[in-house]
Formats: sequence, C-alpha cells, structure tokens
Amino acid sequence: MGVMTAVLLIEDDDNLRDALSLALHRYGHKVTAAASGEAGLAALADGAPDIVVLDVMLPGVDGFEVCRRIRARSGVPVIMLTARGEDVDVVSGLETGADDYVVKPVQPRILDARIKAVLRRTPTAPTVDGREVHGDLVIDRDALTLTEGARRPELTRTEWQLLLALSERPGQVLSREQLLERVWGFDHLGGSRLVDACVQRLRAKIEKEPSNPRYVQTVRGFGYRFGPVA
Repeated sequence: MGVMTAVLLIEDDDNLRDALSLALHRYGHKVTAAASGEAGLAALADGAPDIVVLDVMLPGVDGFEVCRRIRARSGVPVIMLTARGEDVDVVSGLETGADDYVVKPVQPRILDARIKAVLRRTPTAPTVDGREVHGDLVIDRDALTLTEGARRPELTRTEWQLLLALSERPGQVLSREQLLERVWGFDHLGGSRLVDACVQRLRAKIEKEPSNPRYVQTVRGFGYRFGPVA
C-alpha cells in the first residue's frame, strides 16, 4: 500500500461517523474523526490532513462556519456533506470555500471517488518558462506563485487549477462544462454551481473590483474567459 491520504472527518452522527471512518480506511485512507466543529478545528490545528470531509449540520458551530474558519488559515481541500442538496445549502457551502459537496445518504465509494478527484486537482507546473504577466497580475506556473500588484493572494488548489485553466489561453471562452471537466475532472449534477462559486471566490482574491472583473470575465450565455488584459 502506498502513502495513505490523511482525512479529517467532522460528523456528529455517531453511526455515520463510524461507518464512514471504517469504509474510508478500507479504501486506503487514514481517518481522524471528530464529532463537532470545535473538535474538528482542534484536530486540524494538531495535524495536517490532506482533506477535510465536513458535515453541514453540526451542533454548536455549524459546518458553514467551520469551513470559513478553515479557509481563514488553510487551503486544505474541503468536501461538505449536505442532507438535502438544496441550492441554499450547496451554494452556501461553496461560497464559504468548500471544494465539493456530497449529498446524504453518503455512499462510501462515491465519497472515496470525490476525495481522490479533489486531490488529483493539485496544479502541476509546466516544464517551460512559466512566468506570465497580465496587467498587474503575475502568474508563475513553475513556482505556483501569484502576485497582484503588491499583494500575494493565497489560493486553494481548486482556485489555482481554475486560474491556470482560464489563463492558459487569454481571451478564449471556456464553457462551464469545459471548466468542470478540466478543473473537477468529472460530471456533476451541480456543476454550474461549483464553477460559479469558485469563480466568485477567485475574483474576490485577485480582482481589485470583483463586481467589475478585469481578469476573470463572464461571457453571458457561454461561460468565462481570462482577459485579455492590456
């Protein structure tokens, strides 16, 4: 067996937490389980998980607030578990910084596939000269660093992959379906919501005016394009 993926599972339902922990271990993951948001945040501070699986409906500090606190200090990928899959839950989770979501009842093999898909999205640097200048935005594809003027925005791996996909060909329009395939790598019923929420988070980090974006532009009825920036 190769290196085990470290999964932090935050779920208050004892039976589901135990079942998912056992199943994920059988799929080759090392699982640390927490029964509340506070316990999960403490476990995150004590260790360095590769990914967090986070229930929305937690006692005390709910999953949305836990995700916000995680994002305030870490770019670790987060998959949220939602009981209903309703738009308000899904969109709220994505807007707080989640990378993906799974609707309950959770099938362990589906969760395992989602975990592996999210972790595969780590940006890989090309072998050729990769430093690009787009106005005030400088993208170094080799070092995977980003500057915007005097700022150095910190991106999650999903945000990085989205930025690299869009900036690869400035001016070219990519549909949401194309971005979903290139960034997430699989078909997803909530695909447009995943893409739109990630675009919104990316704009908040790299645009001076997110409501009037210079870099990540919307092409109504088609999708998104990067610039071109003069």
